[in-house]
Amino acid sequence: MPDFKIKALTPETFDDFAGLLERNGGMFASCWCTKFHPDCAEKGQSAEANRALKQRLVAEGAAHAALVYVGDRAVAWAQYGSPEELPSIQHRKEYLATAERIPDYRITCIQVERGLRGQGLAAMALRGAVELIAQVGGGLVEGYPHDTGGVRKKNSSFLYNGTRTMYEREGFTYDRPKGQVNCVMVRRVAPTAGD
Repeated sequence: MPDFKIKALTPETFDDFAGLLERNGGMFASCWCTKFHPDCAEKGQSAEANRALKQRLVAEGAAHAALVYVGDRAVAWAQYGSPEELPSIQHRKEYLATAERIPDYRITCIQVERGLRGQGLAAMALRGAVELIAQVGGGLVEGYPHDTGGVRKKNSSFLYNGTRTMYEREGFTYDRPKGQVNCVMVRRVAPTAGD
């Protein structure tokens, strides 16, 4: 297996992120993973507007992700951010009605390059997001994966945030269901030593 490294999504790594999404159709419906960001005029207008919005949010420090690299090519990523940065989660009304607390960070989207899926890159991206969160002070982190009952689906392209099993392997615990097929997973992330 090749050597992988994690880098944060920044203005300097945006083109690598863009390359990953362009090779994979701009994410679902060319949203450029803007779906979970706050509503604004650019959002959802077109693939080009979504790309420009994402690039602007990254430049403003209002969009975060862990990018997984093989050499100089980004091959996977996991989006994370504060609830203010990523308020538009699926089943939000149900989520808020059942929430006992709001997390410091949420992980809302994971993407792995087609042709490289099934090799553990989604878990690596999730791990990278947790590491980057730890570097900025840690806190309570939530993810909203699909609860597949431990059954690996043949077509994993719809698993936009991974599976409950993957989150459990990465130290998250089950909190509650969210919608018909998703769930809320939580993990307390300690700050990296020296923070």
